[in-house]
Amino acid sequence: MNSDNDNNEDESTAAIFDLARNRSLDQQVSHPGREKRKLPKRFYKKAEAGPHEDGHAILLDGRAVKTPSKHPLAMPSLPLAEALAAEWEAQKDEIDPRSMRLTKLANTAIDLVAPRRDLVIAEIVNFAGTDLLCYRADAPVALAERQAALWDPLIGWAAEQGISLTVTTGLIHVAQPEASLEAYREALRALDPFRLAALHNAVTLTGSAILGLAVTLGHITPEEAFDIAHLDEYWQMELSGHDEEETARLAVRRSELLETGRFIRLLG
Repeated sequence: MNSDNDNNEDESTAAIFDLARNRSLDQQVSHPGREKRKLPKRFYKKAEAGPHEDGHAILLDGRAVKTPSKHPLAMPSLPLAEALAAEWEAQKDEIDPRSMRLTKLANTAIDLVAPRRDLVIAEIVNFAGTDLLCYRADAPVALAERQAALWDPLIGWAAEQGISLTVTTGLIHVAQPEASLEAYREALRALDPFRLAALHNAVTLTGSAILGLAVTLGHITPEEAFDIAHLDEYWQMELSGHDEEETARLAVRRSELLETGRFIRLLG
């Protein structure tokens, strides 16, 4: 992770992120009866941000961290690099990747998004073709009205960007206009790999390509996006009462989305 000759440290870094790369967030939540994962030991004394030819690196005892694919873990902004370094500095005797969400996103951007940008964009555009905000309840009326109140403004905002999506009731698939999907694709092409990785995360966590774009472009906050996306879950809990497991699951996902929003803000 520092030089290619530092085999032990390279192996430690690879082990740190095998959990965090492309794993469902819910799979990372601790569950009773699940075997406790063995975490790598902390092998450095100090973590800090420092200059690098590719931007701002994360330094462990003065040596630059590399991603699992051996690319420099270099950030385009100093505030983001400092936040990543703070995650590394906050680790205790063991290094827990579940507490390093910004580092996970940065690794994803560098290793997985940058080299396959068009495929990532195509995957996100597929979400736009079946966007959560387009599929409404026809009953009960109160739920349908709540969906309209919260979701229609986002549909209207998307239309202002040239992304006019068809709204329907029920779950039967409705094809979206190709021109609108192409407009969405063009909006994604304007994003760098770091913002694209964050948007992908936001889309995955909300189930909505429109909400993901709105968060990435700063139209709404991550908090607003999460509540809008999980309107149906909140409605169900209002009817059936408190569900401890569901509440815990939503809390973890909300925290992840807020960190994704923080990642975007730190990019500047």
